[in-house]
Amino acid sequence: MNSLKKTARLAGILYCVWVITGLYGLMYLPSKIMVRGDVVATANNIIAHEFLFRTGIINDLLSSIIGVFLILALYRLFKLVNERQATLMVALLMVTVPVSFIMEAFNISSLLILKGEILKTFELSHRQDVAMLFLKINDYGVLTLEMFWGLWLIPLAILVYRSHFLPRFLGIWLAINGFAYVVLSFTSILFPQYKDMVYNISIPAFFGELAFALWLLIKGVKSNIPAIDKQ
Repeated sequence: MNSLKKTARLAGILYCVWVITGLYGLMYLPSKIMVRGDVVATANNIIAHEFLFRTGIINDLLSSIIGVFLILALYRLFKLVNERQATLMVALLMVTVPVSFIMEAFNISSLLILKGEILKTFELSHRQDVAMLFLKINDYGVLTLEMFWGLWLIPLAILVYRSHFLPRFLGIWLAINGFAYVVLSFTSILFPQYKDMVYNISIPAFFGELAFALWLLIKGVKSNIPAIDKQ
């Protein structure tokens, strides 16, 4: 029981830090750098705020590393509930890690191109276009990652729901959270004109992960756990 509680608290700490890095990389940084529909303004922001842009790269790398330790902690926490679901959870999240590292390579390349350290023979406007192409590829990479961000939450939701040492409403909320990510990913690719509308509707669902992380950190797991059904 003590080991389970310690694992839950560790997972809660890692999850909260993971959420913070996600908010920084996906919301705060783009709001300071990216100007939708304006290549020149975005390029100028990247050069003017180079250090901030570099912090975003470090943030995303650290986020991926924290994600690895988080999923290992969650696997340890839930493997006795259902090992197959726990393994599926690990696989669906781990597949995003190498993709994230590749995306950061595009970000670094974009910065070097805009600074003229590579493609030196290209004119400034051409370098800006190439750099924005890399950043746009990165944006679509996020759309594909959103699908896996949703899919890994489904087995996690099942494990939480069946665990008996965590409230079932968290499992239901995580399932809705995962489904919302998948729907947002498909909508962004198939019907991009409705992306913002779907995102706004899904905002309450996205708090499922935060609620789960805070519960692990603050409340932990129940002291009296009935026998777990592993079927």
